[in-house]
Amino acid sequence: MMRSMYSGVAGLKTHQTKMDVIGNNIANVNTVAYKSQSVTFSELMYQTTQAASGANAVTGTAGINARQIGLGVKTGAINTAISSQGASQTTNNPFDIRITGDTFFIVSNGSDNFFTRDGSFYIDGLGNLAMTSNGYNVMGWQVDDETQEIKQDTVSALRIMSPENMTYPPEATTAATVSGIIDKNDTNVTASSGKNMNLLIYDNLGYSYTVKLNIKNTSQEGEYILSVSDIVDSNNDSIGDISGMNFGADGVTVNRDTAVRLADGYSWVGKSLVRTSDNTTIYTVGGSPAYDATALATAYGYGDDVETFESFTVNVTDGNGHSESKTIEEVFANGNVTLDGVTKTIAEWMNAQATEESPGAYLKAINTSSLKMNDVATLSYDPLTGAFTSVGSGNSITLNLADIIIPGTNGSKFENVTVDFSSTTMYNNSGTSTISASNGDANKLGTGRKLGSMSGVSIQNDGRIYVSYDNGMSRLLGQIAVAEFANASGLEKSGDNLYKASQNSGDFDGIGIEITTGGGYMTTGVLEMSNVDLSAEFTDMITTQRGFQANSRIITVSDTLLEELVNLKR
Repeated sequence: MMRSMYSGVAGLKTHQTKMDVIGNNIANVNTVAYKSQSVTFSELMYQTTQAASGANAVTGTAGINARQIGLGVKTGAINTAISSQGASQTTNNPFDIRITGDTFFIVSNGSDNFFTRDGSFYIDGLGNLAMTSNGYNVMGWQVDDETQEIKQDTVSALRIMSPENMTYPPEATTAATVSGIIDKNDTNVTASSGKNMNLLIYDNLGYSYTVKLNIKNTSQEGEYILSVSDIVDSNNDSIGDISGMNFGADGVTVNRDTAVRLADGYSWVGKSLVRTSDNTTIYTVGGSPAYDATALATAYGYGDDVETFESFTVNVTDGNGHSESKTIEEVFANGNVTLDGVTKTIAEWMNAQATEESPGAYLKAINTSSLKMNDVATLSYDPLTGAFTSVGSGNSITLNLADIIIPGTNGSKFENVTVDFSSTTMYNNSGTSTISASNGDANKLGTGRKLGSMSGVSIQNDGRIYVSYDNGMSRLLGQIAVAEFANASGLEKSGDNLYKASQNSGDFDGIGIEITTGGGYMTTGVLEMSNVDLSAEFTDMITTQRGFQANSRIITVSDTLLEELVNLKR
């Protein structure tokens, strides 16, 4: 009589345990990455009142089964649906991460590692990637200082917002590319001032400058003169005397005659410089009109840039090959040149030359030895096909910016810049030239850059963390590692959406794996939700309630039977 009562009590306790599990599942229906649990029952034990006997072949008696009375039920197992993926919830938070597969994030409280599917992370005050619920650090692999690649070693805390990661160092420009079309009929190219191109460069401190390149045509078809007129800073102020900077010597042809050639519409007639459009004499050597800097600058194609024109250094040469270095102003204004200890006016030197050499030819032969940028180079194209031939004798020139010495220092803050012209062409383009310069080579290397400030953080599908900067650069900061277990359902729940390894789950090796190894991936801006199925939970709740009621009836009926037994004495 007592056995049924105890069976009923065991049933009540077991169904109460199942109800506790159901209640916990429903309570966590909206818990991030919660894995639902289920209860299975098993028989408690049996009392054997008569053991089984076998058949007797001699007497022909059949065997008898054992007589056993069950003593109730017990909780057989509480299972966790660890491999069942929860639904996705979009949060648009870049540090919320959902993982697929049977792997787990690795987090640490500073002394012990735990495992979780909860990917709701944030950046703490020290710049570490951490769990929002308890502040545990997210663990992963660091970047090797030498190779700048991920080093898969013992996991450690991933620090994203460290001081060294907040900025990206500047770099000086070392390469540039000129591309596009030169149209020989472009009025900018044929004008005395030439066509200008701006090239943006950076010094090694990250300051930006503009190199002003100039292209002029010559009387030779397919041949142009390339020069650098100035370098200005971001405020459009010239950086000063840059006469020491010149084109690299390799493959550069210096055409100094052309640098001081007369502009169209002017010519020398004897000792006089004449404007042919109206046959007006604007200067006569040793006579009248006398030296006029503005008029001469215009005649030689420098317009109102008198300062540049007068700053040129020229070599005055007599008929015997002797020469003297003078500025343009000294030659034309003063006219006194000393050669071999003899001082004469420029007119006297010209008169002393061979009679068949005219003063015009003499003055046309004045050579520049120090333009503001020192050198010019010849840019050539095939006049039949328009294909690029050379700049100098190669495909590129080198701007020797490193030769510019900064006042007050012993060096330069620039690097030499190699400028490639090989992708330019000379075609008819309706009188418009599209030729332009940009920093960086064909592979966008050597562009240079300013100091970069952190502008964003992104986490890739494989867990790699990259930071981007406002100077266009990016940097690999680390990789989120994940843990995999032989028996993930053997992990023990530790609260706070955490698990810890048990003897039946398998051990964590301290390193982890890359999530893509098992075919999984990470998705940012998304969280894994609870995998609780409310319809199944409510159904289980109904059956559990009925089971509890039925077991309570066993106790009630057993009590009634006991009462009848007691009443037999009355």
